[in-house]
Amino acid sequence: MLAIGGFGPAREQDLRLPPLIGHALELSGAGHPRVCVLNTAAGDDPTSYVRIYSMLSDSGARPSHLQLFPMPNVSDPADFLLSQDVIFVGGGSVANMVAVWRVHGLDDVMRKAWETGIVLAGVSAGAICWFRGGTTDSFGPVLRPFTAGLQFLPGSYCPHYSSEPTRRPAYEALVADGTLPAGIACDDGAAAHFADAALAGVVAQRPGATGYLVRPDGAGRSTSEPLDVGTLLPD
Repeated sequence: MLAIGGFGPAREQDLRLPPLIGHALELSGAGHPRVCVLNTAAGDDPTSYVRIYSMLSDSGARPSHLQLFPMPNVSDPADFLLSQDVIFVGGGSVANMVAVWRVHGLDDVMRKAWETGIVLAGVSAGAICWFRGGTTDSFGPVLRPFTAGLQFLPGSYCPHYSSEPTRRPAYEALVADGTLPAGIACDDGAAAHFADAALAGVVAQRPGATGYLVRPDGAGRSTSEPLDVGTLLPD
């Protein structure tokens, strides 16, 4: 499992695959990994599929996608997902995405994929979904807690930790008052790598980006402990 905090500002002229996605491909151990992209959180925006298809193809991967709007684009989504080496989940509304997944039974399919060794990777909403919850703008521009995650991983998750001014204080306050359990936060450019349900380390695609362990301090506040970056990926 690779929970990515974000990629940072998009550059239209940069068509390279983000190194953190490349790292997810490497974790699969496949020479030409089969990669299924889900952009459910963005309402299956077609432009996002076109962009990532090009990036993945140039990296030697074999891309495909599963869309759920207005209906699934494959006859058997479960069989399709379980035939992949990597499943990558994009950002957007985590609340809407998880609700749609549950209607289609993909919550159970994703758990089976994870248990059989398929690499699950995602950014922002695509990272929060694997935990119990996290901070989200799914309900409006003011960040609110999301607590209906799939709970494959323990605790909570916060993306964009240092890049969005309100993200860090909101997450720390929600952990401090117990609305969200203790968890992991990641900067844009960093990701938390989990082996099974245990944190195996933090990887980053640029210097200075890292992950943090955020937990209540027992006195009504929270602490944020930076984690060492085990792997700095070449850009």
